[in-house]
Amino acid sequence: MKMPEPDREVLARRAEIIQALRAIVPGEGVIADEREMKPYESDGLTAYRQVPMIVVLPDTTEQVAEILRYCHENGVKVVPRGAGTSLSGGALPLADGVLLGLAKFNRILDIDFENRTMTAQPGVTNLGMTHAVQHEGFYYAPDPSSQIACSIGGTVAEKSGGVHCLKYGLTTNNILGLEMVTIEGEILRIGGKHLDSEGYDLMGLMTGSEGLLAVVTEVTVRILKKPATARALLVGFPTSVDAGACVASVIGAGIVPGGMEMMDSLAINAAEDFVHAGYPRDAGALLIVELDGPEVEVDDLIERVREIAERHNASSVRVSQNENERNAFWAGRKAAFPAVGRISPDYYCMDGTIPRRQLPEILARMSKMSEKYGLRVANVFHAGDGNLHPLILFDANEPGELERAEEFGSDILTSCVELGGVLTGEHGVGVEKRDLMGTMFNELDLKQQQRVKCAWDPKQLLNPGKVFPELHRCAELGRMHISRGQLPFPDLPRF
Repeated sequence: MKMPEPDREVLARRAEIIQALRAIVPGEGVIADEREMKPYESDGLTAYRQVPMIVVLPDTTEQVAEILRYCHENGVKVVPRGAGTSLSGGALPLADGVLLGLAKFNRILDIDFENRTMTAQPGVTNLGMTHAVQHEGFYYAPDPSSQIACSIGGTVAEKSGGVHCLKYGLTTNNILGLEMVTIEGEILRIGGKHLDSEGYDLMGLMTGSEGLLAVVTEVTVRILKKPATARALLVGFPTSVDAGACVASVIGAGIVPGGMEMMDSLAINAAEDFVHAGYPRDAGALLIVELDGPEVEVDDLIERVREIAERHNASSVRVSQNENERNAFWAGRKAAFPAVGRISPDYYCMDGTIPRRQLPEILARMSKMSEKYGLRVANVFHAGDGNLHPLILFDANEPGELERAEEFGSDILTSCVELGGVLTGEHGVGVEKRDLMGTMFNELDLKQQQRVKCAWDPKQLLNPGKVFPELHRCAELGRMHISRGQLPFPDLPRF
């Protein structure tokens, strides 16, 4: 079916925007040919695709400011994009919007070992941050599985974590300063190299804001000294219930591992076929538990974790004897997503978080859902903090399978909320979970969040259509007037 031709007015407006952007970013910085824009039509959530109206690739903060100022003055929508590894559709373009790509912002600007900080542009990869400082025995702690490709700016937008976030925190716990540009083109700096900042926690607000509030152009992070000793246990269990109970007992014993990851049988065998890490193929579930610190402390903790695992019916326990073996244990987990891609034409990667004690319950529910929808699911997740990453296997070429996979995913996320958890741990809401926001927030909650959006972006031009299931005009939301002694929402319980 032939698509209707755009009318002359639309074409004229597009030509005008292209001309204006080329005046700001000369040379090859503006892409307007549809074929050349195809690589930008989706992010990591490839089920949704849309070619943008125009792609612009600035390479200075001043250019970003000019672009945003022009778009604000002329009512042009803007979608910021980093490396495009988002799994929630956070960087999905708009047919009537400019896609603002930050791939050229790829330089490390400052490394300060004395203050243990590093400042980088948002296009530097997450793993590149560690590579820049590892020669002095330092590293950057957050390490999502996509760290070889994902950019530091994108991890700020999505508040990413990784396998070591249990002990060392998510991106929000490791950010010290930001440079950002508002939709009006104003360049702001918050935080810096110092440990904490006065006033409102604007960095906390920006981290995880999914490109709805401002565009980040510089990031200052804390870097950590590599632990004196790091060793990992590879523990097999007959069932996921046993492994889940072990996780709760380890944390309950006051042990905080550097990393604690869990995989089920399907994920174990897929990873072993792909990486040959030495995983026990007969295990129903696998835990990777890393302990780090002084050698004497690590030796003691290893024995304590081993005892706890054996009390929970561990079928096998291996302890890494050297750095190569420890890295091999992690290699399978880090490669779990591509490994599962080898056993299914397509998969849908979910992201929800639950209280650790609910691990057995959510796994039991997912098993029943798998039978209901007739689709397999491989479980890979950050067990220590309850961040689930179920991979729903399907074939998009089979009629109805994508829709069933989406319904399956919706049921998983709804169950996470029912069990006391949240819709996302690190992938963000984007378009994927947008229509599920009502399962977690009531209308008053959502309107209050949109008031924050309106304070930063009153015309709602930055990444519109993401996060909120229903957009209200800023004038409709109005202001909250609070009388002395009165709660803003009297029907909500006081704590």
